[in-house]
Amino acid sequence: MTPFIFALVVALAASFAFINGFRDVSNSVALAVRTRALTPTVAVLLAAVFNFIGALLSSGFAVAVSENWVTLPQGDSGLSILVAGLASACIWGLHLWWRGVPSSSTHALVGGLAGAGTASVLVGGNAVAGVDQSLLFQVVLPLALSPVIAFVGAYLLVYPVTWAARYAQPNVINRRFRAAQSITAGAVAFGHGLQDGQRVGAVLLLAVLAAGYSDGGSIPLWIAMLSAIMITVGTLFGGWRISHTLGHRLIRIDPLRGVVAQSFSAFLLFIGAIGLHLPISTTHTVTSGVLGAGENQPVPGTHRKIVARILSLWLLTPVVTAAGAFVLALALSPLAGT
Repeated sequence: MTPFIFALVVALAASFAFINGFRDVSNSVALAVRTRALTPTVAVLLAAVFNFIGALLSSGFAVAVSENWVTLPQGDSGLSILVAGLASACIWGLHLWWRGVPSSSTHALVGGLAGAGTASVLVGGNAVAGVDQSLLFQVVLPLALSPVIAFVGAYLLVYPVTWAARYAQPNVINRRFRAAQSITAGAVAFGHGLQDGQRVGAVLLLAVLAAGYSDGGSIPLWIAMLSAIMITVGTLFGGWRISHTLGHRLIRIDPLRGVVAQSFSAFLLFIGAIGLHLPISTTHTVTSGVLGAGENQPVPGTHRKIVARILSLWLLTPVVTAAGAFVLALALSPLAGT
C-alpha cells in the first residue's frame, strides 16, 4: 500500500504546486498589467521564467525547511497525513481563486497538516511532531507580522521615491516607472519561486522520508525539477480572477507606487527565503505592499469592503483547511491501517 499512497502524495503535491503557480501569478503580473507596463502575455511569460529559476534554486533550502518544519510518522500513517493536508489545501485554494481572493498556500498547507495530524492521534495513530511550532512560526507570526511590515514599509518608501521624482513631469514619471515594473515584476516572481518552491520540495521530501525511500540528507533531483516545472506550468495557465482583484478592485495605484509595492515585497521575500529561511507568504506580502503604497496618495480609493473580506479569509484559511484535512484524514484512516 505504501507505493500507492506515496504516488498519491506526489500527484497531490504536483497539483498543489500547479495551483500555487496558477493563483500566485497575480502577485507578479497584476500591477504591471494594470498600469500597462506589460501586456498580459509578456507579463505571464516573464513571471513563468523567473518562477522556474527561483523554484529550481530553492531546492537547496528544502532540506532545511523539512528539518525545521514538522516530523511525520513513518509509513502509511505519515503519507496519509500528507494526502489529507495537501487535498484540503488544494480544494481551499481553488475555492478562493474562484472567488478572486488572494490567500496564502503555505498557511493552507500548514493548517491542513495540523488538522490531519489531529485526526491521526484521534484514531490511535502517531502525532505530527513540531506542528505547534510550525503553526506559531509559519502561520500565526507571519500572518500577523509580514502584512504589517509590507504595508508600513511600502507606505513609507513612497516618500523618498516621490521626493526623488519631484521635478519630473507626470508623463515622464509614468514612463520611467512602467519600465521599472518589468524588473520588479520579475523580482516578485523570482521571490515567489524561492519561497514556494522550497515548500513543495519540503513536502515531497517529507513524503520520501515517511515512505523510507531516503534518509533526507539531500534533495533528489526529481523533486527539485517537479516543484519548479509544476509551479511554472501553473503560472503559464495563470488565472486572472485574483489579478483583477489586486489590479482593479482593491485600490487605485499608479506605476510609481506599483514599483514601490513590488520592489519592497520582493525584498522581504528574498530576506525570508535566503537570509532567514523563514517562510513568508507572497500573497500576504504583495497584497499588503499594494495597499500600503496605494494608501500613500491624496485620494487612495481603497475598497474597504473587499479588504475586510480578504483579511477575514486570511484568518479563516488555516482553520478551514485544518477542519477539511481532519475529515479527510478520518476517512483515510482505514487506508493507513490506523
